[in-house]
Amino acid sequence: MIIADKSVVFMHYTLTDDQGQTIDTSAGREPMPYLHGANNIVPGLEKALTGKSAGETVKVSVPCEEGYGPVVPEAIQTIPVDAFAGVEEEIKPGMQFQANGPEGQVQVITIQEVRDDGIVVDGNHPLAGKTLHFEVEVTEVREATEVELEHGHPHMEGGSCEH
Repeated sequence: MIIADKSVVFMHYTLTDDQGQTIDTSAGREPMPYLHGANNIVPGLEKALTGKSAGETVKVSVPCEEGYGPVVPEAIQTIPVDAFAGVEEEIKPGMQFQANGPEGQVQVITIQEVRDDGIVVDGNHPLAGKTLHFEVEVTEVREATEVELEHGHPHMEGGSCEH
């Protein structure tokens, strides 16, 4: 079976940056499943995998526009220190927190700087603005079930999920 919309794909992958440093990998773990056509992975990788089948390998560089998008300067803001009043540990650069985005969606913010007049946070995805280099091995492709299509993601053996 070839990879197309409404198929469940299992893959091993390694993601590296422009310097060849590994950002993430499935090495040593089970292959990662995703539902093709359901925005489960970045668009550039999904496009590169379309038409492939089990056993094939793909090397692709995904520009930021087809990955996590460009860096949005407006997503970098200084917020009052008291916004972190409930946090029990010392706030330091590099820490990440979940926050509600402008449209109520949950997003991750990263602390960039702690100053007396506020805390500089970055709401951009940590990989925004970066070219993503993937090496992928497709291990399995199968047709998605009706439940998987309804939920928008693959289910593991047994077919249940936390919905």
